[in-house]
Amino acid sequence: MSDIADLETFACVALAGSFAEAARRLGVSPAMVGRRVQSLEDRYGLRLVERTTRSLRLTEQGQEFLAQAKRIIEGVEALADIGQAKEALKGRVRVSAPTTLGTKKLTGIFAGVIARAPTLTIELSLNDRKVDLIGESYDLAIRVGNLPASGLVARRIGTYHFVCCASPDFLARYWAPEAPADLTGLPCILNLNLQPRDHWHFLDASGQPVSAVVRGALELDYDEAQRMAALSGAGIVQVPLHLVEEDLSRGTLIEVLASWGQPQLPIHAVYPSRRYVPLRVTALIEVIRDGLKDNGCTQESVLRQG
Repeated sequence: MSDIADLETFACVALAGSFAEAARRLGVSPAMVGRRVQSLEDRYGLRLVERTTRSLRLTEQGQEFLAQAKRIIEGVEALADIGQAKEALKGRVRVSAPTTLGTKKLTGIFAGVIARAPTLTIELSLNDRKVDLIGESYDLAIRVGNLPASGLVARRIGTYHFVCCASPDFLARYWAPEAPADLTGLPCILNLNLQPRDHWHFLDASGQPVSAVVRGALELDYDEAQRMAALSGAGIVQVPLHLVEEDLSRGTLIEVLASWGQPQLPIHAVYPSRRYVPLRVTALIEVIRDGLKDNGCTQESVLRQG
């Protein structure tokens, strides 16, 4: 078992980029990390890392050794996983997710998970910025939208739907638009996070894209603020369906342009590597996918640079 611990420590050093960060992730001292890597070097007669006071990099031998070490670690994990499916959800998982999706969907999904798996701890950070998974030590990120090329692994787990709506009071004072072009003459609540913020997109009956130029005196950068503004009668909004589905069911907001196609964005689970993924992370991804009830969207892809 000490050999496996040394290999896991070396793999963590390679991923973290420093002994200190690897020690923090593993919950041991930097000196212990150094001793484990030194033990591997002594045992196999290899120079695995080049150390300076400011940086660390793998040698060519270290790169080859890392590839073999990961195979061994994966094999040991596979043996440990046999017959332990019921114990997959245990330990701690650090998750980053967008604010609206996290508040409206993920917190409820995770509450159900914790009730069934009391040995699991989920640390959920809700923020609309794109976190650095490796640099900030996240196990998993849930992201909405098309993803840029990177070295991360992304698995599509759902679809983010949008809707246009307004309050009954607003529609009584103005009118309900029948086509996107009608929005030009109505006050709209603009989203500062959109580029450009004054163009909303739709699909006509044949699936062709249609763009509408919108205007409004209120421009906001937070989804919940847009919802509250719409409830107050400030204008029409185009927002995530998750945000307003309860308002729509209660009738406090009314959907408009329902016959026109609304924007849809993919929801991805993103994690650092296809290999050496803890079982609790892959199990949690499955739970999230099932909770989002979009089981047809499960394509996995590696996003490569270039």
